[in-house]
Amino acid sequence: MSAAGERPLADLPPGALPDADAASWQRVRRYAVPRWMIERSGAHRQAGDWRAACAAAGVEVAFDLPAPAAAYGPAVAAAVEEDLLHLVPDLVRWHLPRVLGGRSVLAPSRRVVLARYGRDDDAPALYVTTRGMVDGPQRLRLHCTPVDPARKHHAYGGWITEDWTLARWFWDSRHTAALRSSAGPAGRLPFFHADGTPLGADALPSAEPAPGDRAARTEWAAELYRRGDLEGAFATAGIELDLSPFERRGHLYPSHDAREALESTPLEPVRLAEEFRRLTAAGAGERFRFSPHWRALLLLEPAAGSGLRLRLVDPQAVGDVTRLPGYVWQPLPAPYLVRSGRTAPHELHPLVAGALFPGAGPASGPPGPALPRPVRVRCAGAWHEVRSRGGVLELPHTAEEQQRERAMRAFGGAIAGCFAVREAWSTGAGRLPRALRAERRELFERVQHGDTPGVLALLDAGLDPRARNGRGQGLLHLLPFVRHEELLPRLLEAGLDLEQQDDSRRTPLQCAVQNGGTAALVRALLAAGSRTDVVDDMDLSLAQVVRRYKRADLSFLKRLVEERHPDLGSGEYDEFMDEREEWEEDEEYDDHDGYAAIGDPTGPVGGGAGEA
Repeated sequence: MSAAGERPLADLPPGALPDADAASWQRVRRYAVPRWMIERSGAHRQAGDWRAACAAAGVEVAFDLPAPAAAYGPAVAAAVEEDLLHLVPDLVRWHLPRVLGGRSVLAPSRRVVLARYGRDDDAPALYVTTRGMVDGPQRLRLHCTPVDPARKHHAYGGWITEDWTLARWFWDSRHTAALRSSAGPAGRLPFFHADGTPLGADALPSAEPAPGDRAARTEWAAELYRRGDLEGAFATAGIELDLSPFERRGHLYPSHDAREALESTPLEPVRLAEEFRRLTAAGAGERFRFSPHWRALLLLEPAAGSGLRLRLVDPQAVGDVTRLPGYVWQPLPAPYLVRSGRTAPHELHPLVAGALFPGAGPASGPPGPALPRPVRVRCAGAWHEVRSRGGVLELPHTAEEQQRERAMRAFGGAIAGCFAVREAWSTGAGRLPRALRAERRELFERVQHGDTPGVLALLDAGLDPRARNGRGQGLLHLLPFVRHEELLPRLLEAGLDLEQQDDSRRTPLQCAVQNGGTAALVRALLAAGSRTDVVDDMDLSLAQVVRRYKRADLSFLKRLVEERHPDLGSGEYDEFMDEREEWEEDEEYDDHDGYAAIGDPTGPVGGGAGEA
């Protein structure tokens, strides 16, 4: 979660998320888990087909059930299967940590442990992993193996492990109602009336409430936090806050940076204290470290009596202390999104809405795509309407006028009005009217989150598929994010160019290799005639990109390019890779978890590839 929004917390209502985070969460809740995914995955789960439920939610399964039985015995295998039958994969995706700060994508290199089957270090665990690319495909992978805390994700970074074993409400259909007890007391949620309607500012406490009123104490702590009275806010929850500086290599670590970081990072002291006590009672640890901001590593531990102490610590001194799960200290976004009007209760995941807002009526999930509409454009002193219809961006100009405008542009003349709008739509450069920007955002947000049915619905409604985003990428460049089997034929039929380059001079085939596209997608692009004699803005060939990202599943493409174009690409980069592979050869990483889809063939490419 980002530490600072567009305004400091002091300018926001008590308990608010920073504006940038709230906007990001609003997009996450609209696009990241579409309604069809919830419905399809839920139907398969209720029919007892957990594998199909995972597939519908974009979760690849990296194991077969016989494997745990053979490795750990029938009792463990039975416990795993029982959990899998109650696994809600779309709910896992709903609750996973996000990057935020203007993005809506999954936090990369996360290993989220759902359940453990034994206390030994070599005991198996059920866990999901996210990819290592911040803006890469949003596919997840489900594992059932022991979790090695020392194993790195890739050469440049390790895993960040989130422990959800004591938070089954995030993934287990038998426990989803318990989300309510994590968010607030049974009587009412903080900042809401008992019937689920938001409290007005005049209904919030103006003085310290009674000790037993958890909701009111949460609200009062949030008000103190908003005022900048951090010590008072944590004291309301029985937590002593100590931001005293510590010494490191002869220098005092500045405590004012930690205070500034906390003042702009929303925390819920009352919830933090209650979750700490629940974790310690369950044997998860006695002291926990967490970092709500890169400038502040904090240690939460028991204090004298029954209180707690939260203090600033040196990272070098607490490396062996248990990491506090993010859900314990990060506020749940749904209550604030509903409270601020950014999301309605019926647009939440039904299991989330049922737990948090049971009186709001049935929830069906996020709304579907907003379909194209006419947009007014100022053109030559008049207002014209442009709109996507029939797969093109229609302009109210005759064929002769459009031909004259194309000729003017070819000779370097300036274009304006409707023609400038069409140019911005098809290149990603230039300004669009607000309504068309919203249409483009609707398309590319759904692409980013793998919403193939949503993208197809927009195309069926007549949306012009030639749109490009701010990086100059069109739908062909972003095929790694969606089901190419359904979308690629549609785009080729519409006449989209397989050799169209984005702002980094990458063709769709290059983007497929670099951005986690499957071997099946690469084969499909080759069969459609994609050229292989291309380089990007770093002068890297396709073979070099395959090597760079350790795409063992694309070894056939590497061989093909090296045979056809042996001298293509940067020679200096090959030398760099030789050195890197030499110092990496003794290390073991989980790079396999980043790109290739399970079951991808790795044999020679078929005969449909073009000769270039």
